[in-house]
Amino acid sequence: MFFYEITLIFAKNANFALKFCQGIHECLKKDKDMIVTILGSGTSQGVPVIGCTCPVCQSKDPRDKRLRTSILIQTDEVTVAVDAGPDFRQQMLRENVTKLDAVLITHEHKDHIGGLDDLRPYIFKQKKPMTLYVDDTALPEIKREYSYAFDEHPYPGAPTYDIHRLDETPFDIGDLHFIPIKLKHYTLTCYAFRVGNFAYVTDLSEISEEAIEKLQGVEYLVIEALQKKKHYSHLTLDEAIEISRRVGAKKTWFTHCSHSMGLAAEVNRELPENMMLAYDGLKIKI
Repeated sequence: MFFYEITLIFAKNANFALKFCQGIHECLKKDKDMIVTILGSGTSQGVPVIGCTCPVCQSKDPRDKRLRTSILIQTDEVTVAVDAGPDFRQQMLRENVTKLDAVLITHEHKDHIGGLDDLRPYIFKQKKPMTLYVDDTALPEIKREYSYAFDEHPYPGAPTYDIHRLDETPFDIGDLHFIPIKLKHYTLTCYAFRVGNFAYVTDLSEISEEAIEKLQGVEYLVIEALQKKKHYSHLTLDEAIEISRRVGAKKTWFTHCSHSMGLAAEVNRELPENMMLAYDGLKIKI
């Protein structure tokens, strides 16, 4: 009976039928799969650290080999990287990323912007500047570091960027809706990003109640945890666990880990259920 009545409504009101179908299409569009790849899960020195002979740096476990922190977000429509550090080229080759639509910059530290020159293959192949979302404090550092890309008459072959000002205003890239969340990274501003029920939170020394509120309802959380001991500009493991619990995440992965965190196999055994250390190459299907 219900389906008979719906059929009559559609037959009598073509405009309603059109809007109904459009609504169904939008719902299906929003429910498309999103893949998050951990491009790198290490701190600014990476793991192993040059010259270090600690058990973590000497480990043969691939989960203890950590490139500089970054993620890749992919749908059928778009591919977006968050940060492009010094290992960016290696990460893109490893994951066989053949197209890239945009890069979001969390902040201006070298381990997050050191690979921006390596965007050139995508710029040349796609025949257009690379879209960068950058805030007002990170942009001057990028212009200083890559001054040749911003010259009035740039050298042939220099990278070209399409700069979009990043603040706390949400924005769309293709079928992805990003909510930037401002964080405090010691004296710097850093940005986390929420996309639906997923959030990426790295490089912070503390978190505001406003940021916690914006993260409420996240089911999948990738958040930094530098080490177990207190640090002046990064979260400890316990602090990251507490934030995960406060926002109610169902699954949590800890990234931006230093060698002082300990062996991945041992730390994972100590963690609460549905929490684990992230590792390079990990893919999370949202």
